[in-house]
Amino acid sequence: MASTHGAAEVLVASNRGPVSYVVGDDGSVETKRGGGGLVSALSVVEDKLWVCAALDDGDRAAVRRGVSEPGVRMLDIDAGVHADAYNGIANSVLWFVHHMLYQTPLEPSFGPEFRRQWASYEAYNRAFAEALAEEAAPGATVVVQDYHLALVPGMLRELRDDLRIGHFSHTPWAPVDYFRMLPDDIAEQLLRGMLGADRLAFLTRRWADAFTECCTRIIGGTSGTRIGVHGLGADADFLRERAHRADVEDRLAALREQIGPGRKAVVRVDRTELSKNIVRGLRAYELFLETRPEWREKVVHVAFAYPSRQDLAVYRDYTAEVSRVADAVNARFGTEGWTPVVLHVKDDFARSLAAYRLADVALVNPIRDGMNLVAKEVPVVSDDGCVLVLSREAGAYEELGEDALVVNPYDVSATASALADALAMPADERAERTKRLSAAATALPPGAWFLDQLHALRD
Repeated sequence: MASTHGAAEVLVASNRGPVSYVVGDDGSVETKRGGGGLVSALSVVEDKLWVCAALDDGDRAAVRRGVSEPGVRMLDIDAGVHADAYNGIANSVLWFVHHMLYQTPLEPSFGPEFRRQWASYEAYNRAFAEALAEEAAPGATVVVQDYHLALVPGMLRELRDDLRIGHFSHTPWAPVDYFRMLPDDIAEQLLRGMLGADRLAFLTRRWADAFTECCTRIIGGTSGTRIGVHGLGADADFLRERAHRADVEDRLAALREQIGPGRKAVVRVDRTELSKNIVRGLRAYELFLETRPEWREKVVHVAFAYPSRQDLAVYRDYTAEVSRVADAVNARFGTEGWTPVVLHVKDDFARSLAAYRLADVALVNPIRDGMNLVAKEVPVVSDDGCVLVLSREAGAYEELGEDALVVNPYDVSATASALADALAMPADERAERTKRLSAAATALPPGAWFLDQLHALRD
């Protein structure tokens, strides 16, 4: 009897895929290819199938018309189910738990609405598990990505016990006492879902250990599932080439004009995630200007805060607060010839690379971050060397902490002092630190990072 299984030997599952679709006014479908670390990482494996979700009406229209790209299967999951799973659970519960973002006197509060949305999260994960089971060849390797799909390994194991299943977490993992804010049955379901994999991988040893402790305390252990660590690095070749194209040169000239001649630049590039700590970063810069008046008119904070998840009210409010605080700093300290904070909120990758190149100081101060690739990218691209002021709560701290100026992200006074130390650092020390940071940041570039996981999973 012919096999009912598919032919894919390597499969990747993630919420967002490598392509998206836009339907024009004339009904035509335009394909847009995505970028980012995951797309770059997976390019090293040619014969693979990427299973992802249709994210909007354009994607869903394309799937229903039979439009597809080679090597991609996009799932037409009901829009309401996807919204509940993605915004209701993944981004408003799991993200908040793992980044420890709740204001616990008021939230979370898990009632009937949470249970309704959780059912959608289960359905969303089940759709992925069923698609992977259909497409995978006998004995194939499946690598599931991130907290959106935490239940997939267990569901897929029930459907296809012959597969080698891995799961990679791109976020931190919550310490056990915080993780246990989740309803008891949900916490256990998440852990057992993850443990359906042969191997689970994390960005740092700290996050891996936190997961292991959750398993030990809540369900008695990891049931033989192997745990690994793969610290995603920067793609040096791509970044250095891309950072010297004409569009970057144009933006570099424009930024230098905005900053003004002879001034130093403190640069940050972030999405307006609640975890990125942009507001405290601005407060630290304000305190730096207040307590060190000799630096006024000699430094500019170039802050790129690109709006994120604006369909959630809490993110819209946070984005507005970033702009409000930046305006307040400029109103307090600005002069006719000097704008202390140059804030950009429109996403522009070429402009980000230009800022990387001219940065004297890079401020990366998240409350909590799985890795933070900006901390790794800036030293790689920097023209003249850059001092990294880095939160100890960023995953990148494990690899970069020795050569960064490390701060407690909640301590605005200490962050202000670190900015002063960074700006005053001698050029030769700055250059040496940048060289070592760059080497550490590129130790496991995206392609090697993914192959590392495949080899470990198949071992």
